[in-house]
Amino acid sequence: MGLSGKTKVYGVIGDPIEHTLSPIMHNAAFKSLGLDFVFVAFRVEKAELKNAIGGMRSLGILGLNVTMPHKGAVMKYLDRIDPAAAFIGAVNTIRNDAGELVGFNTDGVGALKALKENGVNLSGKKLLLLGAGGAARAIAFYVAREAEELVILNRTAEKARRLAGSLLKKFGKRVVADSLSKSPLRKNLRDSDVLINATSVGMHPNTSQNLVSPEWLKPELCVMDIVYNPVKTRLVKNAEAVGAKVIGGIEMLIHQGAESFEVWTGCPAPLKVMREALLDQLSGGETSLHGKS
Repeated sequence: MGLSGKTKVYGVIGDPIEHTLSPIMHNAAFKSLGLDFVFVAFRVEKAELKNAIGGMRSLGILGLNVTMPHKGAVMKYLDRIDPAAAFIGAVNTIRNDAGELVGFNTDGVGALKALKENGVNLSGKKLLLLGAGGAARAIAFYVAREAEELVILNRTAEKARRLAGSLLKKFGKRVVADSLSKSPLRKNLRDSDVLINATSVGMHPNTSQNLVSPEWLKPELCVMDIVYNPVKTRLVKNAEAVGAKVIGGIEMLIHQGAESFEVWTGCPAPLKVMREALLDQLSGGETSLHGKS
């Protein structure tokens, strides 16, 4: 379908933005459903964020994804924030409802759906989450309601404790925190059922980096890494080597994108089409990507 005066515009903002895979995923989805929409990437510097959001309203851009470094800062320029995004403190999806800009966060629900699609039921399980940044907060919000116990480890332990305290207060579930260092990590891995790396460790170009020693992994563990570049991180490869169930970052990317798609269009997202478009792009040599979205 060619562009015309009737084509509706969606996009993603961030800085840097050249790495993003979102246009590939969403344009494939639009095409498969015959929608006269186009998805483009906009590089927006911090100083221009307010103007960019004003431009979204003025130009009638119907939806935006938001990636680093704007997920927190963008909230003050929106008219309404979804309660989950407000708790998380970050927005990665904006919908333009006839001039009213509404913010959502699809990262956490995307991670949870990736787990469920891969047969992981968190009921009665202990989940170990590495990181307490924006993506980790979003994931923690959704998994805390379903897991029996959530342990959050972060390099700055106080940040993890604040997150754990807010989740405990909201959900009344067992949520504990500690520093992301060798001893707490090794100790908690002994009886964890699910491990999620929600840090950027292992991302291109630092692909040799890994927080988890291979000898700490076990076959009965499910390992999820939100890093999708490379498609298989060192953590994922090591987990596969011991026979553990693994879920790569591409799955969370697809599901958070599908959630955004449904927020904007109200239509079920064509997951198969989105997955194939991303995998085709990544297998075609586009592996020197940076960041997420």
